[in-house]
Formats: sequence, C-alpha cells, structure tokens
Amino acid sequence: MAPHYDPSLRSRLPLVAFLLETIFILLFVFFVKIEQHEQIDRESDSKPFISLYAEFQDIHVMVFMGFGFLATFLVRYGFSGSGFNVLLAAMAIQWAILMNGFLLPQRHHHHRREIHINMKRLHCLPVRFRIQYKVLLITFKALHGRPPADLIEAELCAASALVAMGAVLGKTNPVQLLLMALVEVTGFVISQWTLRTLLNADPLYSIMLLHIFGALFGVMVSWVLHRKGINAKHEKEKMDRNTGLFAMFGTLFLWMFWPSFNSALVYHSLERELKLTVIYGTYLSLAVSVVMAMSVSMLTSPKGKMNMVHIQSSALSGGVAIGVAMTAVHAPWIAMMIGFCAALLSALGFQYMKDHMLFAFECHDTCGVLNVHAIPGILGWFAHLFIWLASSESTIAVRFAVYHICVLLITVCMSLVLGTATGILLKWSFWRPQQDRKCFDDQAFWEFPNMVVHK
Repeated sequence: MAPHYDPSLRSRLPLVAFLLETIFILLFVFFVKIEQHEQIDRESDSKPFISLYAEFQDIHVMVFMGFGFLATFLVRYGFSGSGFNVLLAAMAIQWAILMNGFLLPQRHHHHRREIHINMKRLHCLPVRFRIQYKVLLITFKALHGRPPADLIEAELCAASALVAMGAVLGKTNPVQLLLMALVEVTGFVISQWTLRTLLNADPLYSIMLLHIFGALFGVMVSWVLHRKGINAKHEKEKMDRNTGLFAMFGTLFLWMFWPSFNSALVYHSLERELKLTVIYGTYLSLAVSVVMAMSVSMLTSPKGKMNMVHIQSSALSGGVAIGVAMTAVHAPWIAMMIGFCAALLSALGFQYMKDHMLFAFECHDTCGVLNVHAIPGILGWFAHLFIWLASSESTIAVRFAVYHICVLLITVCMSLVLGTATGILLKWSFWRPQQDRKCFDDQAFWEFPNMVVHK
C-alpha cells in the first residue's frame, strides 16, 4: 500500500549522508594511505602510470557519465536519474575501497593494518597461472596481508550498484538508494571473497560477474518493493525526444569505453596478448550487438520501426556477455557470435519480457537490467563453460564444469538472498517511500525555479 504522507527527506537524507561520510572519513584516517611507490617490476616492462590513469579515466567516464546519461530516459526523471547516479557512485566507490581492502586477498603487500590506495591490484594472471587455471590447479598461496585498494576495481564494484539501481529507478528515494548501494557493494565484495577464497576463482573472471549479481540483486529489491500503483502503464514512465537523446549519449559513452571496462584489470606484461584479445573481442561483440539490436527491434515492432529504448540498452549487451567469457574467448568469430546472441536475447526480452514479468511475478524492472545485464551475463557464462569444455580432456572437463556451476550458483544465490533482505529493509516506512503519484517525478526531490509561485 502506498504511503499517505509527504515524501520530504529533510530529516532523512542529510542525516544518513553525514553519518555515512563521517564513518568513512574515520575509517580512512585509521586504515587508508596513498601508495607512494607503485610496485612495478622493471624486468617485466610494466606500463607507466599514465597508461593506468588513462584506463581509470575511461571507466570513470563510464560510471559517472555513461550510466548517468543512460538513466535520464524518463520524461520527468532526468534530474533524479543523473543526480542519484552521481550520489550512489561516489558513495559506493568509497565503501568499495574499504571493503576490497579489508576482504580481498592480494600479494606484494605487507601492511596488515593499512590499506594503500593504488591504481591497480597487480593480481592479473601470468601465462603460467592461466595454464594452471585450465587444469583447475589455481592457488593463491602467495597472497598475504591486506591489499592495496585498487581504484579501478572500486569503480567496477560501484558499477554493479548502478546496475542494481536501474531496476528500481523512479520508485525509490535517494535514502533508499544509498542503503541499497551499500548493501549491494558489501554483498558483491563478499561474493568475490567467497569465490576467490573457497573456489580459488580467477579474479578477472569473478569480477565480471558484477552484471549478474547487480541485475538479480536489483530485480529482487524491485520485486519486494512492488506495489499495485506501480505498473507497466504508469503515466510518467515514458520517454520523449529530448530525454531519449540524452540517454543515447549515455549509451554512446558506455559503448565507446566498454573495451577498457573489460580489459582494465589485465595488467601484467605477460598478459599483453590476453589484453589485446579482450579489447578486440569486446569491440567486435559490441559492433555485432548494435546491428542485431536495430534489426530485432524493427522486426518485432508492429509498425516495422526501431525502438530507441531497445537500441540504447541491447547495443551494450554484447559487451556484458563477452566480459564474462573474456578469459576463454580467443577467436574473433566467437566474440561476434556472443554479441549476436546477446543482442538477440536482449532485444527480444525488452519486447516481450517486461510486461510478462509484471504479470507473472509482480516484478517491475524500470531499466530492464534483467535483459541488459543478467541474461547476457548468463549467456557469457555458458559461452565460457562450453569453450573450456570443448578444449579440455574429459576428466578435467567434468571438474571444471562442477567448479563453473558452483561459481554461478554462489553468485546467483547471494544476489537473490541479499536483494530480498534489502527490499524488506527498504520497505520500512521510516525511509519515507514515495507515493505512487510521485514515482518517476523529479518534483519530489528537486527545486524548479521556473515553477516557483511568488506571493
């Protein structure tokens, strides 16, 4: 049932924001330092800092501009879509630095009581380690102590929170979004710790499960928060020419920089071949996704015209799918096939799944993150599995299949359970959830000088 009180957050948002920032600052005072000397192995001809910063900047643009513009597609929710994106990303990055530093294992570091901020984690895998990975002999015995806090990995964790935000966009207030982002980042980092500690999962592979984790987490929160007043035909849940154009800018930013998003954590010089393969494969997969998104959108339209929402989202599905499968894909045609299938499933999902999800499960997914991130991510997981099975011996293939299935089950189960618990938390009336008539509307949170009535 929708609340009946005014949704003002004067007594909620400032208090929560001040409290969280105070806690973060205190934790940074006692535990976080800036890494003064990058641990660069001169013999391996590692990249200079400027190259690392360029990759960090690419992902920075994606998180704040790409996701921010993409969230402005609703006709009366542009301020909130872009503004709340900045708020969540800024808060999630700070929390991710702390969580990664406290939990995730890392080598080359001996400060057990400090977290050193660094541009990279140096956890990317040499060729010898990739061979061990093929036969499931992955070990992390060399990993000791508390790691340098990787800014790039913190940005990726923040991206998983922004993916989750897309499922509840327009139906939650900024206080609820802040709490959701903190729980989502915490859950994602814990799932990373579980995969890397218990299953010795490849960090390059496990971090890209952020799409599956974030999307399923957000969908479960949306399912718990669902009310009858929020339906697929809400009068304010629509797009016009201006908001569609701004959202397309976000798609273009994400599309252009997605190769950096997938390859940024491949650092070690011995991984240069893998890095180039990931970049080329991501680009080809994205290119195929654009063509397929436009084709399927026009094919499924009753009037034979393209739908801008399909293009904005399904054009990115190839980058999501290839990101999950990137450590196994070494042929251009495989990357293109993954992009082909990802865009096909994503566009069909946008056309038919959203209304059916609402009807069958009473789950309203505002941005369609299930179609953009979860389904392509699972497709990439299947591609990764099948490629390794095709290139391995029978005994090793069985062991790898069991291991691979366990990785997905842990990720899915943790996202579903935490998403459900977070939805129950956010449903508490103390957070002043929006009235149905205030959903998808900026006026509940933002000042509009042109609408001020002078007395």
